[in-house]
Amino acid sequence: MTLASRAILVVEDEPQIRRVLRTLLELERFRIIEAENAARGLTEARTHKPDLVIIDLGLPDRDGMAVITGIRSWSRVPIIVLSARSDESDKVAALEAGADDYVTKPFGVRELSARVQVALRHAASTGAAGATLAIGDWRIDLKARTARAADARELHLTPIEYRLLEVLGQHIGLVVTHRTLLLQVWGPGSAEQTHYLRVYMKQLRAKLEPDPARPRWLLTETGVGYRLAQHD
Repeated sequence: MTLASRAILVVEDEPQIRRVLRTLLELERFRIIEAENAARGLTEARTHKPDLVIIDLGLPDRDGMAVITGIRSWSRVPIIVLSARSDESDKVAALEAGADDYVTKPFGVRELSARVQVALRHAASTGAAGATLAIGDWRIDLKARTARAADARELHLTPIEYRLLEVLGQHIGLVVTHRTLLLQVWGPGSAEQTHYLRVYMKQLRAKLEPDPARPRWLLTETGVGYRLAQHD
């Protein structure tokens, strides 16, 4: 599929926001489908099967969360929330309902464009991604459980550290919530033990980041989760 044929569904009730998004995304050669409420958004999603959905939560007929859960019942299309709600609880709820990313209004067009590209790349690579991560000087083979630098230095990582990197790597560039990480790495009995994450992320940064106090790759989304950043 060529970039020109990719469609993005924008579910947003504010006409001025839709105009901004249409201008931005059409400049990047996307085809835009617009919906002004939740009911229309769900209909357009099923009818057009877009490559990505951008959705506001404050819709006039139903909360945007209903659209996220409705789409997730039949599709894995990338979903980016674009909302004025900035509370951590709203971000966590949207991500755990199935959104791939969350951008707070007012938003920067360059940031939103970057988030769109990351979500599309992630969708394209899901199921086909390699088992190797590049983090700074380190190349981490998740299957072989090895971590080496270009100068042949080796790094010891624990099984939990490898598993954390594996889960973050499956969503590279996107937010992964505390709960998702805890469930996938430690299991259901540890879903509320966020201190586990703090300890292990601190250890990973100390091992992988040139300056652990100013991480470039292992990023914190305060109150929400963590993100493994992409750098060109």
